[in-house]
Amino acid sequence: MATHHANSQIHNHPAEILQKLIQFDTTNPPGNEAACIAYIRGLLTEAGIESTVLQKTADRPNLVARLKGAGKAKPILMYGHVDVVTTENQKWDHPPFEGKVVDGMVWGRGALDMKGGVAMMVAAFLRAKAEGLQPAGDILLAIVSDEEAGGDFGAKFLVEEHPELFKDIRYAIGEFGGFTLQIGKKRFYPIMISEKQICWMKAIVRGQGGHGSMPVRGGAMAQLSQVLKRLDENHTPVHITPPAQMMVEAMASALGGVQGLLLGQLNNPLLTQSILNALGERGRVFYPLFHNTVSPTILNGSTKINVIPSEISLELDGRLLPGFKPEDMVNELRPIVGKDVELEIVQFESGPSEPDMGMFKMFSQILREADPEGIPIPLLLSGVTDGRFFTKLGIQTYGFLPLTLPEDFNFTATIHAANERVPVAAIEFGTNAIYKALERFS
Repeated sequence: MATHHANSQIHNHPAEILQKLIQFDTTNPPGNEAACIAYIRGLLTEAGIESTVLQKTADRPNLVARLKGAGKAKPILMYGHVDVVTTENQKWDHPPFEGKVVDGMVWGRGALDMKGGVAMMVAAFLRAKAEGLQPAGDILLAIVSDEEAGGDFGAKFLVEEHPELFKDIRYAIGEFGGFTLQIGKKRFYPIMISEKQICWMKAIVRGQGGHGSMPVRGGAMAQLSQVLKRLDENHTPVHITPPAQMMVEAMASALGGVQGLLLGQLNNPLLTQSILNALGERGRVFYPLFHNTVSPTILNGSTKINVIPSEISLELDGRLLPGFKPEDMVNELRPIVGKDVELEIVQFESGPSEPDMGMFKMFSQILREADPEGIPIPLLLSGVTDGRFFTKLGIQTYGFLPLTLPEDFNFTATIHAANERVPVAAIEFGTNAIYKALERFS
């Protein structure tokens, strides 16, 4: 749709920025974020804000801009990524790269993850400039490439090659959190304070190989089936980490009654697993917050149909709780997979261990004012974000991209799926909340 506003007022129309962002196909791989980043840079330039482009390769740039503060506080960072995941083999009701507004929602890939968030940050940043806000400290805006495929061209590159940009920063606003989550009669706003860590593993099974015409019993394939079965039927030990504990306490006390009492028992390691079982489908969401987990994803056996493999490798998407190390994963998997299976660490990326809650109160206050019925709670994310790179510089990320969503809107099920969409009103709500944070941080 055509824009009806002079661009000088675009900060008042974050949903229009989002529509534009969706129209750039930044599916990663390959990403091709350059045109999308150039559009954002253009908005900043028109508003009289200087920006810098830093890149590992020309088609995958990152943008950094700064608004000067009063020097009374350390700078605050806002960062977001413009790349998106594939739409391949998905059936959409509205084309994924048109950014149409239908039924009061902006439809398209990235509406939630995370072009919606980027639109809110950019709008709040532009508004700060337009309204002559003098924040307590500098506001740094970083718009990056390549979050969805590992961050090598984006946040990782910035943190490793240009750490000086982030000097003195302790707190950042990033993904994911602030969306509404309905439990019982209560409306929660989870704010991300911590995330799990990537710990990708490989399990290798060996056995007698041979020609496909001469069957082998008890070979590598048979052993593999046992390993898969055991992984499916057994749990790694329960752990109660500080972020999960804070999250459960906040939810339990808000729910009260029998529901609150039951939920609160998640923090009792002797009862955690039975409570998770009792929660059914809901329990699936909480499960990864109390366990180091692995999901079997890739199998490599024989390359020929007539050759029985003597070695099979099983790749496992492993995720560690905050504060745990790869050897903990190996130790917890060993009794499950048995002593003959070789376990190898493919990739480990450490994340934040203990959350710094210094700004949590301010974010909560902003949400309570915007929605007096809403209950802000801390969130431990089972996935990972670019926050894992910034934590290396001592920066605590808060997932604070507030969205008021309809009760029947399943946020987590809509991300990366067909028909990703977000209410226009939610984007406006979030932009206001982020702007208030820029006004108030100290």
